[in-house]
Amino acid sequence: MALTVKQRFFLTILVLSFPLSAISGDPDIISDFVVPMGVNNTLLDGNFFTYTGMRPLINSDPPTNFTVTKATMAEFPALNGQSVSYAVLQYPAGSVNPPHTHPRATELLFLTYGVLEVGFVDTTNKLFTQRLQAGDIFASPKGLVHYQFNCAENDFAVAVSAFGSAAAGTVSVPSTVLATGIDDEILAKSFKTDVYTIQKLKAGFCT
Repeated sequence: MALTVKQRFFLTILVLSFPLSAISGDPDIISDFVVPMGVNNTLLDGNFFTYTGMRPLINSDPPTNFTVTKATMAEFPALNGQSVSYAVLQYPAGSVNPPHTHPRATELLFLTYGVLEVGFVDTTNKLFTQRLQAGDIFASPKGLVHYQFNCAENDFAVAVSAFGSAAAGTVSVPSTVLATGIDDEILAKSFKTDVYTIQKLKAGFCT
């Protein structure tokens, strides 16, 4: 029996969306943990499940640039299949973590020192903002554009982010828009401005 146009369209959408659903989160595993290729699992010990990459942060000086120190599957292979990862974010006074998304995980940001203004935009373009104090936690839902800003003029801030994925991914809005070769005229029309303004933004972003 031949498929109607509507049925063919629905089937095409279904086929195209399947690979996207497969990468939208961490896969389930059927073992306790994933042993890296080429590693003899009988030789694994507690070292495999220990990440020491955050140690330099403990006694470090206050940050001079916004920095992110990650503990994701890339840095910490034991996280493969565990659907969790961390990042420590350090914000000098007046610095910003520019608008970005994490396509595969919600972010729970725990402010350990300082103050931050944070926010995210939902799919109806509603902006949710909050001013955090040390000890507060803010949730940025998966896939939504969000940011953090250290509004203090003379003090730094430190936060720890937890993600519901071993590889949450980060898509920076400024770099995606301004540094990936999208034509200036397209950007000007999209932002309802002129090409000169877009070129000035690109020049400022790239310096």
